[in-house]
Amino acid sequence: MDTFAKYLLTALICAVALGQFVQVITRYVLQVPVMGLEETMLYPTLWLYILGSVNASRENTHIRANVLEIFIKTDRGHTILAIIGEVISLIVGLWLLSWAWDYTQYAWRVWRESPTLYIPTFYSDIALLTGLALMMIYTAWHLMRHIRTLRNGAPQ
Repeated sequence: MDTFAKYLLTALICAVALGQFVQVITRYVLQVPVMGLEETMLYPTLWLYILGSVNASRENTHIRANVLEIFIKTDRGHTILAIIGEVISLIVGLWLLSWAWDYTQYAWRVWRESPTLYIPTFYSDIALLTGLALMMIYTAWHLMRHIRTLRNGAPQ
């Protein structure tokens, strides 16, 4: 799974970079903008952002402002703080996931299309539901790992 995620994110970032390069060259150097390029760039860009968040969740490297870690001196206290943080993340994430599910149902029912190329926007709309679901799976996995650490007393 790590290898697949690494190659997928690399391909997406290359697609976004190539699209932006083409856009800059055609628009500002050749003075001939490529119509619809912005629409096609929406898909890899959105999936890159969402799957990048999933990757950060998988690696447990999201940016955190854990001020309380400064005051907590024991490993057990750090583990308890991590459990509290994961539970709060899980609650908020599941709440957002329910909203993403409602939005996905709406996007499926309405089936919007992009204005120039008539590409269904559902394929970019589904990224939010997919990303949040994967992030909640990884959050639950990290929560179980912290609980196991607290129970066994093993270092993280």
